[in-house]
Amino acid sequence: MPDTVKALGAPTERREGPDKVTGTARYAAEYRPDGCAYAWPVPAGIARGKVTAVDDTAALSVPGVIKVLSHLNAPRLAEPDDATLAVLQDERVPHRGWYVALVVADTLEAAREGAGAVRIDYAEEDHDVTLRTDHPDAYVPEDKDGTSGEHVRGDAEAAFESAPVHVDVEYHVPPLHNHPMEPHAATAQWQDGQLTVHDSSQGATTVRDVLAALFDLPADRVTVVSEHVGGGFGSKGTPRPHVVLAAMAAHVTGRPVKLALPRRQLPAVVGHRSPTVHRLRLAAQDDATLLSVIHEVTGYTSRIKEFVETGAAATRVMYPSPHARTTHRVVPLDVPSPSWMRAPGEAPGMYALESAMDELAVELGVDPVHLRLRNDTDTEPDSAKPFSSRHLAECLEEGARRFGWAERDARPRSRVHGSVLVGSGVAAATYPVNASPSQAVAHAFPDGSYVVRVNATDIGTGARTVLAQVAADALGVPVERVRTEIGSSDLPAAPLAGGSSGTASWGWAVHEACARLAERLTRSGGKELPPEGISARADTAGTADADSDYARHAFGAHFAEVGVDTVTGEVRVRRLLGVYAAGRILNARTARSQFVGGIVMGLGMALTEGSTMDPAFGDFTESDLAGYHVPAHADVPVIEAHWIDEEDPHLNPMGSKGIGEIGIVGTAAAIGNAVYHATGVRLRELPLTPDRVLTALDAGA
Repeated sequence: MPDTVKALGAPTERREGPDKVTGTARYAAEYRPDGCAYAWPVPAGIARGKVTAVDDTAALSVPGVIKVLSHLNAPRLAEPDDATLAVLQDERVPHRGWYVALVVADTLEAAREGAGAVRIDYAEEDHDVTLRTDHPDAYVPEDKDGTSGEHVRGDAEAAFESAPVHVDVEYHVPPLHNHPMEPHAATAQWQDGQLTVHDSSQGATTVRDVLAALFDLPADRVTVVSEHVGGGFGSKGTPRPHVVLAAMAAHVTGRPVKLALPRRQLPAVVGHRSPTVHRLRLAAQDDATLLSVIHEVTGYTSRIKEFVETGAAATRVMYPSPHARTTHRVVPLDVPSPSWMRAPGEAPGMYALESAMDELAVELGVDPVHLRLRNDTDTEPDSAKPFSSRHLAECLEEGARRFGWAERDARPRSRVHGSVLVGSGVAAATYPVNASPSQAVAHAFPDGSYVVRVNATDIGTGARTVLAQVAADALGVPVERVRTEIGSSDLPAAPLAGGSSGTASWGWAVHEACARLAERLTRSGGKELPPEGISARADTAGTADADSDYARHAFGAHFAEVGVDTVTGEVRVRRLLGVYAAGRILNARTARSQFVGGIVMGLGMALTEGSTMDPAFGDFTESDLAGYHVPAHADVPVIEAHWIDEEDPHLNPMGSKGIGEIGIVGTAAAIGNAVYHATGVRLRELPLTPDRVLTALDAGA
């Protein structure tokens, strides 16, 4: 019998792995009910204005085209909380790419051809899509959960001016796009007033509730299935227009309808990371202790939905100083609505903070690892709450040991290999511990097997496997005897996979349900179970979302070595190392995969990923993977991910912290700091492309 004591933490293989590599795992667009039709959306061709006419004559003459929907004939929906879902409801065009029509046809090819034949007339209005820190419409948003708005401690301005050592720098992060491997897709079908949707989503329960409200249905008349999801990185965290359009088209035609968004349309309709401008002012005493921290972030939001990229939120938890001010400002523009992208706020914010910390270390003449260790703390600076656990110092020290940091020559341009300058850099990372209420049911069968049911979503993280391990640990049985059922809104309700909160939320409920089931089995005294077995249910409302007396965060340290070619300007990352303190690691195999995946995404953020908003056209110029460059195999060096064994009793029954996002946080800063160490030239705008590197080298020569 397998060792049940080690069910948690063991490097158990993913259960769905064979299905995925053999092609038997079905994704949202791979369901094909009888009589299925296909839909193709028509995006707006202007950046702001109104639709004045829709000519669908040519589209309807395309063989196979069934219907053309627009605001003139589409079903009326209830007003959504999320305005991006109010598709085909009126003539407005809030940004380029907003959907103004939908073509439904017997085949995908006919739908696409028909969409190209639809003619739309517009009354175009002047638009503004340019982010400026001095924009007259910029405002400080309402503070939400302590992550946005402005926070002030002491007199940060006066302390900054009077400090013996300080830096005043500005960093720029461009628009970034999620681009999951599986584009957003849905297959919708109505039968006898029941709506069933297979959707590529990070949370089927949320999609069900939103669709029920939009179509004025009881929630039990809607079923949303998200069995397998090919990534999301936040862009599938809430319902997107495709699922509403698919359900709408199926309702109108009376046939099942499949809609898979073309990749070139994704940047405009599924969210993206807002560009941000960060002004960092750090002041320190001669002994390297921080005296003042000022972090001001300016980003944009759309005209129809406020979203704040909370880049200064992490600054509020990282380093103590008697004086601090962190401020968010947003500018409403005629742009697609930004939304969540892996580590929203923390990824761009920590790039700026950790780059500024490196600049401060240079001004102080101290080692950048020492500067961070000198400013470690046991309490969260803004809230003054004690950390439930904070092993940042151990991450830095262990990372320095593994990386060979002690052998580093601190002088820039100290390692030269022909035309290549070699340098190394470090950055810290943090991400909050999140959890939400969840329900789960555990069931025992007479044959000694078990099933756990919870509407968790596996977006490629191995949720099925880890939840089986949590259940096996609570039941005290081999993990092979536990089956998991996830990915359907007909299962016990659960929150979405996002905010690195999935395993903590679902696992909490699974653990409680299994603990109660184990207690029932113990009370039965070994009596044979009834043929149908017995169950136990859990609902963590009121516990998983209860306030805590502790500040709960994961921490980490990133180390990078780069080579910068002075002839081509090319930056090549030679090695990357991440060391994390993320509570109890529940599966060593899937955890390492998550850490490495985040690091790779951070590498892309640093060197290749970036989008440009065309001020005249009002759209992103990089709209597919030919123009928007994500890292390829040749860009990814040997990456190491390790962790500190951390016990924290103030989290959840498993003692775990989220791991899906902390890998990206800090990676870009470590790489940027390594580029400075290699070249002696500081670049403050991402990505660090050859043209920018060569320009900086020429200016610094």
